[in-house]
Amino acid sequence: MTIISKIAGALVAAGLVTGLAAGQASAQDYQLNVSTALTQEDPIYKGLEQFRDKVAERTDGKVEVRIFPSSQLGKDEDVLEQARAGAPVAVVVDPGRLAVFVNDFGVLGGPYLAGDFAGYRKVVTSPLFAEWTKKLHDTSGHQILSFNWWQGQRNVLTANPVSKPADLNGVRMRTPGAPVWMETIKAMGATPTPMGWGEVYPALQQNAIDAAEAQDTAVYGARLYEVAKHYTKTGHIGLITGLVTSAQWFDQLPQEYQTILKEEALAAGDFASKGTQDAVAKVDAEMEKEGLSIDEIDVTPFKEATAGVYEKLGYGDLKKQVDDILAK
Repeated sequence: MTIISKIAGALVAAGLVTGLAAGQASAQDYQLNVSTALTQEDPIYKGLEQFRDKVAERTDGKVEVRIFPSSQLGKDEDVLEQARAGAPVAVVVDPGRLAVFVNDFGVLGGPYLAGDFAGYRKVVTSPLFAEWTKKLHDTSGHQILSFNWWQGQRNVLTANPVSKPADLNGVRMRTPGAPVWMETIKAMGATPTPMGWGEVYPALQQNAIDAAEAQDTAVYGARLYEVAKHYTKTGHIGLITGLVTSAQWFDQLPQEYQTILKEEALAAGDFASKGTQDAVAKVDAEMEKEGLSIDEIDVTPFKEATAGVYEKLGYGDLKKQVDDILAK
């Protein structure tokens, strides 16, 4: 039995695929199962709901999108492998995980790349990004629907106050396992400790790690304010993510449906991103009520400490191309 047929059988058995087999449509419709590690309260999930509804509306129900929050379909890496094998799945995923397949994506996860969502959006809708998208499709079997899903600036969550990189010496900090993330956290002074997002709460609670780094809405959704005392606004990484599916599944769709999926993914990404921007002040206030200290600091020492990450990982020239896009 092939990998694709095994995945198809598992998804059918789990009730996640209707019709014939994974990657194929029934006589009436197509189905896409979308995974996110985030909870239903997160603005990203609200964007996925818009994507689902608009796709159904514009295809007269012929394309059904189903959403699975809190990593119900597995870790992001596992869902990417399912997509690669042709399963009708998609995942909201960061560029670091895509860099495993096409290294250029990793630059988007670098420290202090752009100041805000508008800057990142300019990069991920550029001809340069389109080149990366085609390369990903052709080499790894993944199709990007859109990459404008802003999740906010990532900050550090610790037991003790932080104002400079030296304060993180010896601190075991959870971060995704992508090289650019790991190198950034190391440059900031901490010891990077990769683990799944769902494992962070118990790991902090049981002192398996000392700290974590994440964006405001994710910290709030995972209730990490219950197991940490300080949230320091380092803003070291701007988390732009994308909706990525199977190229094999996508390519067998009618052209009209392919266009609809891309257009609605872009529109939903903008909607979710605005929701993220609007939610930060609200969730920060809620976390402060629960006892979390939210600390604003001068981030200059962290910018200086992480400046060499791009060259160290071979992204020096690519960073210049991104800077040129941002300057236009």
